[in-house]
Amino acid sequence: MLKHNLNLIIIILFFMSSASAASICSATSIEEMPLQLPVSSGSLTGTLEMPSTVSPPPVALIIAGSGPTDKNGNNPYAGKNNCLKMLADGLAQAGIASLRYDKRGIGENNFDLSEQQLTIENYIDDADAWIKALQSDGRFSKVIVIGHSEGSLIGAISARQANAAGFISLEGPGFPLSKILLWQISQRAPQYYDESSKILAQLEQGKTVKPINSALQPLFRPSVQPYLISELRYDPTKEVGKLKIPVLLIQGTHDLQVQVNDAKALQNAAPAAKMVIIKNMNHILKTVPDDPKSNIKSYGIPDLPLSKPLLPAIEKFIFSIPAADK
Repeated sequence: MLKHNLNLIIIILFFMSSASAASICSATSIEEMPLQLPVSSGSLTGTLEMPSTVSPPPVALIIAGSGPTDKNGNNPYAGKNNCLKMLADGLAQAGIASLRYDKRGIGENNFDLSEQQLTIENYIDDADAWIKALQSDGRFSKVIVIGHSEGSLIGAISARQANAAGFISLEGPGFPLSKILLWQISQRAPQYYDESSKILAQLEQGKTVKPINSALQPLFRPSVQPYLISELRYDPTKEVGKLKIPVLLIQGTHDLQVQVNDAKALQNAAPAAKMVIIKNMNHILKTVPDDPKSNIKSYGIPDLPLSKPLLPAIEKFIFSIPAADK
């Protein structure tokens, strides 16, 4: 299983079933079913949630964050929080369909793929293909892309390339990966800052680095360096700035991995974008106290609900976008 864990660097440093048939959630009249997408290495399986209240409904493609984060927002290194599953359920209750999926090498889609083979372009291509598949599906009125964390960068690029109807960034980075990582390291493990700076400078030049300090292996191990090199080529502000579609930027004030300044940087690059800052919301979209230990603990509490302002903001934005021309 691929295990690159870029969006969990804070947690690491702080602590140094495929569905075979559709299921019906009777309480909310939501139908959940598998969807297949052929890709170069095999096929990806996604989970489609269909509401019964709106026909045809808009559909959101939900792109998870970095590392082995699955389609439900869970990561084996941080625990089970179900944030993306809750997001999909909440959207369905509002009449919005969604498709969420495990990235290649993760969860249901853990087909034969070595970490060294992976680049961010693989994920971009997969998201492009999912968007086009949803656009060609006559059940939906429009396709919106929702990217969480690193998925925001992937989603911004894919939304433009595949001509989605709109784009939503959830806790998305507003600066290049090198700056994000160095900020996180400066906050939680400053003793590794200088060494990390030197490693990142080499990776930015497209050069692999070895040997790596054992304490930094989780982040910079040789097998993940090709992926890091590929992502370091992108600047989120430039990608969001290229979008000519409606954009919504959502950021929580208690995010330990991405700051409010990231959302502001994205809005500066795309002045027409709407920005919603949610007080006390953390990186996994939950309301938490202003305390790092409690914040990190929330990553392993699956029944902790999403922050209350989140879903209304997303629903209002999606329904404000005109249906796509058929």
